[in-house]
Amino acid sequence: MFGNFWNGKFIYMHAYMHLMTKVISLSDEAYTCLKSLKKEGESFSDVVNRIASTEKKKSLLELAGKWPGGNQELETIKRTIYEDRKKFKLRKVGF
Repeated sequence: MFGNFWNGKFIYMHAYMHLMTKVISLSDEAYTCLKSLKKEGESFSDVVNRIASTEKKKSLLELAGKWPGGNQELETIKRTIYEDRKKFKLRKVGF
């Protein structure tokens, strides 16, 4: 069929992928909650990954410029913080 191309030699290739899985226990309430968050076509692993990625710690820089209040309110808060810091007294700690 392939003539002299194969020259009587065969190539064998095998690819095997193993995805590790873990078994976890959930209460009925937790399972129901997780199941309700599951979108069409999503596995439970997909749901957990989606939720966990949104719960990662965010940088404080992401909050820059997000203050919904006005400048007057912001100045009042700043003033209160500075006044409270002045009242704070250090104490000696012996080791």
